[in-house]
Amino acid sequence: MVEVKKNLRYHFVGIGGIGMSALAQITKSQGHFVGGSDRRNDNRQTPEVFHKLESQGISLFPQDGTGVDKETDFIVISSAVEEDNPDLKIAMQQNIQIIRRSDLLGRLFNNKHGIAIGGSNGKTTVCAMTSWILDKAGRDPTVVGGGYVINFITDKSLGNSKCGRSENVVIEADESDGSLIKYTPKVSVITNISRDHKTVEELGALFSTFAENTSGTVIINESCFHSIKINDSSKTIIKFGEGSESDVRATEISCNPFGSRFRVKDTDFEINIPGLYNVYNALAAIAVAQTEGVSDLEIKNALKTFKGTRRRMEVVGENNGIKVIDDYAHNPKKIQAAIDTVRLISERLIVIFQPHGFAPTEFMRDELISAFTGKLLPTDILLMPEIYYAGGTAEKRISSNDIIKELKSRDINAVFVPEREDIVSEVKQRATPHDSVLVMGARDDSLTDLCYAILDGL
Repeated sequence: MVEVKKNLRYHFVGIGGIGMSALAQITKSQGHFVGGSDRRNDNRQTPEVFHKLESQGISLFPQDGTGVDKETDFIVISSAVEEDNPDLKIAMQQNIQIIRRSDLLGRLFNNKHGIAIGGSNGKTTVCAMTSWILDKAGRDPTVVGGGYVINFITDKSLGNSKCGRSENVVIEADESDGSLIKYTPKVSVITNISRDHKTVEELGALFSTFAENTSGTVIINESCFHSIKINDSSKTIIKFGEGSESDVRATEISCNPFGSRFRVKDTDFEINIPGLYNVYNALAAIAVAQTEGVSDLEIKNALKTFKGTRRRMEVVGENNGIKVIDDYAHNPKKIQAAIDTVRLISERLIVIFQPHGFAPTEFMRDELISAFTGKLLPTDILLMPEIYYAGGTAEKRISSNDIIKELKSRDINAVFVPEREDIVSEVKQRATPHDSVLVMGARDDSLTDLCYAILDGL
């Protein structure tokens, strides 16, 4: 491990990514020179992200190698960066040290009082809730998250990171590339386990290692507790859920279209984000905060003022009695939960789902088909554009149309829309008052722009 000094020069390849931009902002706040490149900036996609990075003094370059020179100390890459990337090729030619994002995050995290949030679903929201509670309680954590936390968004900050002055560091630990086993948290959370990127068996083994690497307290959803093997009896295990074996147990749950109320022991809690799954997310955050010594009253007040995370069941607006909702859901469990939640406010849904990545879509094909078949009603409509392609050498062995054809054979009202911009007119023709338009998909921030285009079209 290279000693981290002040005023080093870092170049982040793919700096517009949610995880990369979070760590880039933290690295800049530590007094280093930070620059980066991103194909989406070259294509003028999601300009707000890049404007805010530049407003913090982070330099942006085309992704053609021009941002890398002999003065660069580190090239930071993620698992998504391919070997033929121009920036990476220049770095290798000039013998510049290449460091993975997960290793750089490990340097920040492993020597601090680290709280790592992992799991197949909900980790972004749990990370956001936990960070907000600790911040409101005066713990001033450093945060490296996986979503734009509305409470943390400012004119300059994207809201996916926060540079604190304490020893507390809260991170979202990613299982998709297996990097979460690089972290040695004092407190860890496993929100749940479901097939996404990897099989449930593979994830069980991965999260078991994650739990073993935790030095203090492991907080686990009761539903996946038996999938985790922990051999170290010195660790404190806390289970959360609705069951009688849960240590942090929700009772008297009442869900409404815009939030939920529930009780944990003698304290009533209220959250202003919808969905039963967010009650579970709140339970995980409550468990962390209690472990950290935050009072129930402080937790209660913080949760009540938590505004949520961008693209997590975010109501973009309403026109002519039709709501447009933006959500990050991309795996079968999240899709089902999102549909259930929007069903609370509308009987009829127009669902737009953009699959992300050809390999993940192929891996989850059957589960995606089952998810839509099980949740969509005969009156609902599903519109699917082509699979989101971020560039690179992905093998395109599957199309959204393959999923649409199978859904049609099961009598689902499903339509393949090859050109995404045509979705606006499709929705305009089909939507009627009291409908809700639910837009779902991961990793593509421009889906929010699609939501606003749909809203304007209505």
